[in-house]
Amino acid sequence: MGCWRDPSTVLACLLLLHPLPSPACPAACRCSSGEVDCSEHAFREVPQSLSANTSTLWLGYNFITVLGPRSFPPLPGLLLLSLPHNRLGLIHSQALVGLGALQELDLSNNYLTVLSPETFLPLTNLVKLNLGSNRLRELEPGVLRTLPQLRALLLQDNPWVCSCDILPLWRWLSHNSEKVQEKSLLLCRVPKQLNKYPVMALGNESFRQCQETSLSTQQYIAFLIIGPFSFMASIVFCTFMGLIIVVYNSQRKEAHYGGRP
Repeated sequence: MGCWRDPSTVLACLLLLHPLPSPACPAACRCSSGEVDCSEHAFREVPQSLSANTSTLWLGYNFITVLGPRSFPPLPGLLLLSLPHNRLGLIHSQALVGLGALQELDLSNNYLTVLSPETFLPLTNLVKLNLGSNRLRELEPGVLRTLPQLRALLLQDNPWVCSCDILPLWRWLSHNSEKVQEKSLLLCRVPKQLNKYPVMALGNESFRQCQETSLSTQQYIAFLIIGPFSFMASIVFCTFMGLIIVVYNSQRKEAHYGGRP
């Protein structure tokens, strides 16, 4: 009780009796030293009561279906985000804003079919990305170009369509094969004759029919518009020229017969 005799030490005694509250931890989660484990708790969205000093976040085996705009609170120190075995089918282009320090992202075993390059723009420090066991049929090369620090990529167990549309991705994989893990599990699903054929085993001859000069959609539309217009214009022009010739010949005959005695 000696500390109560000196008013200057009262505050220190109160702090000892009532320590500062620990950083917030979402209900049903386990938190320790910056690591937050919210796995297997039937979450349908990312819990918002996360401490700003969270460095590792486990959210696997939940029921999260969508990551909407700014799904995460500000987590400037988050290094690892694990979201496997959810029902994730859509990631908004602004979903990962504020996670610029992230180094590892696990999105495996979900229902993803399309990924936008804009989604990954904030992740300039991402080193490892796991997209395995989703429903990706193709992947825009722009997604990978937005990740300058990427060193490990997992794409296995996706139903890849090995057509001309996969050519840009195949080129990226060919030039960055050292970054691709589980290469043997990257298998074509379509077309039927290439079913279960390794994507990495495709060669230049496989894409021989894919001409770089092939027409774009806009060019096809332009031809569809210009073609009929040119045809109609040619008919009008020929008709007009025919009328001029007829009128000219008619006037010439009148002048010829009109000049006779």
